[in-house]
Amino acid sequence: MKHILLPGLLAGLAMVIVSLILNALTGVLLPSLMAEYETSGIFRPWSDPLMSLMFVEPFVLGVILAWVWNKTKPCFQVCKCHRPWILFGLGYWVLTIPGMIMSYSSFPLSLIMIASWSFTILLQALVSAFLLSKMNK
Repeated sequence: MKHILLPGLLAGLAMVIVSLILNALTGVLLPSLMAEYETSGIFRPWSDPLMSLMFVEPFVLGVILAWVWNKTKPCFQVCKCHRPWILFGLGYWVLTIPGMIMSYSSFPLSLIMIASWSFTILLQALVSAFLLSKMNK
């Protein structure tokens, strides 16, 4: 359990930090994207108490990824690559692509918004995979 809970929670914290940094950069680099969040009418306002769940999700995901890493790390170490955590992170990211396609096809969202989500998930996946690989060898 110690190889799952603590590393998972730290991976979740890292995912929150990556998300906050990228959201701040997005606000500066792509102000039209931030306007889309505010004017689309699809998203809840930050004043809604349910929005606090946005900060819980990375921790739940971090624990799940820690469990998956703990179960699958021998598979990634057999590949003889220097950084098996990259394969793990990329593997998780690839699994999110169908969800991005569904979001783009189901909701009136711009492709740049979906691409920004996908990029954020990629960086979150790589950072969390790196942490998990270092904490749970």
